[in-house]
Amino acid sequence: MNWYITVLKRYVLFIGRAGQAEFWWFFLINLLVTIALAFIDKLTGTLNPEGGYGLLSGLYTLAVLLPTIAVSVRRLHDIGRNGWWLLIGLIPVVGTIILLALFLLEGTAGDNRFGPSPKGAIPKGNP
Repeated sequence: MNWYITVLKRYVLFIGRAGQAEFWWFFLINLLVTIALAFIDKLTGTLNPEGGYGLLSGLYTLAVLLPTIAVSVRRLHDIGRNGWWLLIGLIPVVGTIILLALFLLEGTAGDNRFGPSPKGAIPKGNP
């Protein structure tokens, strides 16, 4: 849960690096919250079947949009790629597969041009 809170606290920090743990724990918790909110939307009748989003899940998605983009850019920095590589995800299907492969790569050992390695950094309260 600390990784999730850390990403939210760094919601507009597009510099530095995010390790695999930070990125994937945020992704997992974000997915679980979205599923739970979609379930609540379905129960309350606010789920739009065509769009797939309801009131609560839509508001949550908007609230975590910047933190999601920021942690994705920092994850790309960890593997030595520029944050603009995130735009490759706009290519249907292929772009998503390429981004997934990039996010799965091990980060650059030691320092790189984007900062020191986040390897072994476990958030403790304030980042």
